[in-house]
Amino acid sequence: MGGVAGNGATAALQALDALERRDPLLHAFVDEPARRERLTAQVAALPAGPLHGVPVGIKDIFSVEGLPTGAGTALPHALFDGPEASAVSRLRAAGAVVLGKTVTTEFAFSAPGPTRNPRNPAHTPGGSSSGSAAAVAAGIVPLAIGTQTVGSVLRPAAFCGVAAFKPTYGRIPTDGVIANAPTFDTVGAFAADLDVLETAMAVLCDTWAPARADRGAVLGVPAGPFLAQVEPAALAVFEERVGKLVAAGHTVLRVPMLPDIVEARMRHYRINLFEFARGHAQWFDVHLGSYRPATVELIRDGRAVSDADYRAALEQREVFARQLAERSRAEGVDVWVSPSALGPAPAGLASTGDAGMNLPWTQARMPVLGLPAGELRGLPLGMQFAGDVGTDEQLVGWSRQWREALG
Repeated sequence: MGGVAGNGATAALQALDALERRDPLLHAFVDEPARRERLTAQVAALPAGPLHGVPVGIKDIFSVEGLPTGAGTALPHALFDGPEASAVSRLRAAGAVVLGKTVTTEFAFSAPGPTRNPRNPAHTPGGSSSGSAAAVAAGIVPLAIGTQTVGSVLRPAAFCGVAAFKPTYGRIPTDGVIANAPTFDTVGAFAADLDVLETAMAVLCDTWAPARADRGAVLGVPAGPFLAQVEPAALAVFEERVGKLVAAGHTVLRVPMLPDIVEARMRHYRINLFEFARGHAQWFDVHLGSYRPATVELIRDGRAVSDADYRAALEQREVFARQLAERSRAEGVDVWVSPSALGPAPAGLASTGDAGMNLPWTQARMPVLGLPAGELRGLPLGMQFAGDVGTDEQLVGWSRQWREALG
């Protein structure tokens, strides 16, 4: 893996110019009145490192020294003050330049922010890492970080047409990040190319040992109810891209999988809502009027989940993850490949889309790579590659083969 470092001052100023030119329409970044002055001071003292001078966007649920954390909410921002997130500190230590905070849905859940899709501003960029995906897709920054609790990295990456990676749960520290559901929350990244993505993972993960692609991966397509969720026209594009993988010499198996996808959805949201509601216990009653209505409903739904139902869902999740891993071994599948979303980005900004295609892999805490894979109605589609827990490096090692085959 080579570095992706560049001239710090030049890259930062170019990114700032791009932000000032494009962001008034896109709203990918949180407003910052003295951004130019802060950047000028920052680039004057950049440490050497593999990301030296690379401008990055940081989802606005991460604590960043010198910048407030807003979390897309009207609650007092002072509530979220705290030490800088380790993930951000690691990027800085590697020489990255924090261009600014990127817009998130409220508390990284479902109430959308103002960000628009760079490919078509009449459409959502996806969420909850809306601004991070849009900032990379618009060419403002080559790298941005976000979080995934259900599908908040892979889905916006697909909607905006960029590469993304969600590592195995726990590979990147989440301290200094406002929690959504702590037993799911995973820091991930969006990037303009795979070199930047791999360099970022090597910096962010607790350990990273690059893996060579000395053999091709056996790819499994999870046939059945899971895949049937996808819009027929989008599924046709996916199948065409699978054909490209086969034509390039990749082994692809069709495996009946995930017959219990509806149950898996219900379990995931039960856990998510319970943890989200408990995470807001200290704020909700005091600041009820400052929450957006959609978030109020989520918290109230989460409060209705009993401790017993939550514990049962956690136990069922472990069984689900174990069965997925056993199925991979039994079928000889290295990586599960599927569409990253049900279709292209929906029109309007009222919804950030459905995360159902990402949910099983997140629930099992597996690493997932997202790549652009075709278009439908002039909007990008994505393909996701989910590997076994702990196979992050191998997944990234294979990624260039898949990118070349997909075109």
